[in-house]
Amino acid sequence: MSAGTRQAAQAALAAEHAAVYGYGVAGGRVAEDRRAEAMAAYHAHRARRDALARTVRGLGGEPVAAQAAYALPFAVQDPAAAVRLAAVLEDRVAGVYSDLVRAAEGPLRREAADALREAAVRAVRWRGSGVPFPGLAERDGTGAHTGTAASAAPHGADMTNGPGPAH
Repeated sequence: MSAGTRQAAQAALAAEHAAVYGYGVAGGRVAEDRRAEAMAAYHAHRARRDALARTVRGLGGEPVAAQAAYALPFAVQDPAAAVRLAAVLEDRVAGVYSDLVRAAEGPLRREAADALREAAVRAVRWRGSGVPFPGLAERDGTGAHTGTAASAAPHGADMTNGPGPAH
């Protein structure tokens, strides 16, 4: 597979690391009636993260490591903010998976499409409404992702789409 595929897989892995972190925060603040939903999403992102680490290795790369902490896009001090964060996490994870769908072929492309769909469905559940094109909604007019909360960024930095410049 190409270097572009490996780079997109690394970005998806970084996003999953950040989503796991974000759900750790959201899960601690979400209302009791949605706690099981947050826990299920947390476990789903952990499973995707672990699978992506294996994928990156299979593509000849060294999987990007999780950061010790991630800067959140806003303060999460109550259940409403926790729900908002969960929706943002899912929307933005969908964005990196759309990149992986575009870059990959065969089974990896199918896995990325499945992950994109799952993130879009979770986002709708959290937000209560959908977006016309999940995974593309947060792109600016140039086709690049705008800053996202679902991807890796060192502590103190905004959680953008992968380490380094936005894609």
